[in-house]
Amino acid sequence: MSTEAAPRSEKQMALEALRQMPEAATLEQMSEELAILAAIRRGEEAVDAGRVLTHKEVTRRSASWIPRQTGEAR
Repeated sequence: MSTEAAPRSEKQMALEALRQMPEAATLEQMSEELAILAAIRRGEEAVDAGRVLTHKEVTRRSASWIPRQTGEAR
């Protein structure tokens, strides 16, 4: 007999997150909480699908995004 719980649906996860929020939470706060949960879920799906980069690769790719400093004091 497995001790693992059955996977929770996204609706179940959302309801649980909302239940844990204070009673006075605003719709905006609830919406933000759900957006965070959705982003985490997308990240987990990306990992499961192998759509990830190493830190070294991210550093290499992002090097061109930031102009190099010349060492002059500002």
